Amino acid sequence: MGKGYETHQARVSALQNLGKDLARRAKSKCELTGAAGVPLRPYEVPPVTAEPDLDRTLLLSETCHEVLERPQKLAGRRWQCLAETIWSEMPAVQVVSWRMLSHLAKSEDWAREVIEEVFLDPEVEEWAKSAEL
Repeated sequence: MGKGYETHQARVSALQNLGKDLARRAKSKCELTGAAGVPLRPYEVPPVTAEPDLDRTLLLSETCHEVLERPQKLAGRRWQCLAETIWSEMPAVQVVSWRMLSHLAKSEDWAREVIEEVFLDPEVEEWAKSAEL
């Protein structure tokens, strides 16, 4: 097997090792939508670090993964839950919420209003702005 494959497998394994801690922290719910009883998997908030980091990894539903991978699918009032998650105490949740709201703000008035009202710690804001959807 190639070195790239081995590196990828090692990263997947390291992420799986975070699984129990992620599930405990998230109470087995999507950390953005609060959806329970749906398949959940880890999402590393870009930019990713050399080693997977619990504080930079979220447990998200397939729907959230799909939208983060294909932002053009992100639209509508369906995502108003982000108006609450942006105020999370967890920086990674704030970062992803801010990025999604910023994308939505291009076409949704409610998202633009939330973005205008939110205040993030400078480090969190820098992280949020370091990558786009």
